[in-house]
Amino acid sequence: MADRRFDSVADIIAFAIRREIEAAEGYARIAAKATIPGLRELADDFRRQEEAHRRLLEGLTTETLRDLGTSFVPDLHVVDSLAEEKPSGDMSIQDMLIFAAKKEARAVALYESLARLARASGHQKMFLFLAGQEREHKLKIEAEYEKQVLQEN
Repeated sequence: MADRRFDSVADIIAFAIRREIEAAEGYARIAAKATIPGLRELADDFRRQEEAHRRLLEGLTTETLRDLGTSFVPDLHVVDSLAEEKPSGDMSIQDMLIFAAKKEARAVALYESLARLARASGHQKMFLFLAGQEREHKLKIEAEYEKQVLQEN
């Protein structure tokens, strides 16, 4: 990814939108194959979240881009050391949450590395905003993991 070039903020947004579409499609595939109770609903919820993120990106305007900011979003690191399973229709809710949190962590790492490589400050700002959005997703998923998995054990 280090050789990826963006000529404009519009290129960055288009790239991010494609990633959100791919993520939503992946969750839709898992939901369609789900055989474990609750997995279809969880995968559909994640699909809807990715679609909402896509709509957010599609709605960015020049004015909203000027006002973009980044805020501190804690990383709970709840699933960071856990093994990740490949997505499947018979994965457990725990495995789905681990998969989703790790996917979000990879997105954070991608956008942060692109921010470090960005030459234009507007590009850097956009990548940091996107990293923050993905960090928020990971936080929500890890909170759900704590609620559904850790509290049950």
